[in-house]
Amino acid sequence: MPKKLRRVAEKPPRTRPNALRVAILVEDHYEDLELQYPRLRLLEHGVEVVVAGPGRGKYSGKHGYPQKEDVTFEALSASALDGIVIPGGWAPDRLRRSRVVLNLVAELDRRGALVASICHGPWVPVSAGIVRGRRMTSVGAIRDDVVNAGALWSDEAVVVDRNLVSSRTPDDLPEFCRAMLRFLDERAAR
Repeated sequence: MPKKLRRVAEKPPRTRPNALRVAILVEDHYEDLELQYPRLRLLEHGVEVVVAGPGRGKYSGKHGYPQKEDVTFEALSASALDGIVIPGGWAPDRLRRSRVVLNLVAELDRRGALVASICHGPWVPVSAGIVRGRRMTSVGAIRDDVVNAGALWSDEAVVVDRNLVSSRTPDDLPEFCRAMLRFLDERAAR
């Protein structure tokens, strides 16, 4: 097993005391800013970040920005992660078709780990069956999907319901990232 796969799957000692690990999901046609901005903010904050994809190695954002995966979805272990970020774009429509991704998101939610999604990203928590009765937001185009899944949709820059953090569009990225980092800081303090 390649070193990076082993690192995430087997949960070795952390490189820094109290370092948190977060996975960011990638697929073709991800919204470039919604993957890169949170990735950089998390890294800047000292969080260990792993980009996970279905196994093709390299992906292209909606605006052409390339992104390599560090590991495959199958190599991720919910017990080795403190959270997951689901960028928008058209990628979430593909991500929600992966039983591995849906099981991972559902398990992270059961554990109370961060489940953060933005724009079309909430399609994944919807398909994972974790939004009923919870407050969240999304891009307006999928509002009906979120509401029909039983969530209480709100047109706000960021909505936090326990461990579920959601935002609408790239313009909301500053608030989205602040809410994620606040959640992770509180988790690390426990």
